[in-house]
Amino acid sequence: MNAALATALTAADRCDRCSAQAYVRATLHAGGELLFCAHHGRQHIPALVGLAEIHDESDRLMEPPPLGQVVD
Repeated sequence: MNAALATALTAADRCDRCSAQAYVRATLHAGGELLFCAHHGRQHIPALVGLAEIHDESDRLMEPPPLGQVVD
């Protein structure tokens, strides 16, 4: 998946393992999609390399929100 075409994950997107906010999307080559929080992404993504396109936004956890922006 081209990162420019990937839809940004939002606060409504939830981890398939624990229901925390998702920061990682794995779009499986065989079809389907998995969403993970940063913790479960680090845990499960190594097993999915080669089986899925990975869209990782976990770096957003370290960025402060821009001034004046409301955080979800």
